[in-house]
Amino acid sequence: MSYYFTDGSASPNPGPGGYAVILDGAPVALGREKDSTNIRMEAQALIAAYKLAQPGDTIYTDSEFWVNVATRWAAGWQRNGWKKKTGAIKNLELVQELYELYCAHPDIKLEWTRGHVGTDGNEAADEWANKAREGATLEGGA
Repeated sequence: MSYYFTDGSASPNPGPGGYAVILDGAPVALGREKDSTNIRMEAQALIAAYKLAQPGDTIYTDSEFWVNVATRWAAGWQRNGWKKKTGAIKNLELVQELYELYCAHPDIKLEWTRGHVGTDGNEAADEWANKAREGATLEGGA
């Protein structure tokens, strides 16, 4: 059983973005987009974590928004033809990919954790998401 921590960053928002997935205090996935938002990067981190996680693992995120998307809202949006009452769904491709992974892996727990309160995994994910935004890679290059 493993515990993954994820985070995303964009600065300015919108602007250059990065995300990180942390396992045992170290990054196992990093990514970057030249022009992005915090919301997009949070989703990218969760998608990357789902692709790494195994049955029985837990994925932690400080994005209450994305936990709600996967666990509460996406099912209704899907039933309504990927539309919501107030209009188009932003970042629909990420919503659909995350929801597909969430549904395909009911044996992987998705949990919200409060951000920036000293939780080691969350703090490491934040640090590495910022480094990824600035160009860091798992290979140590920029």
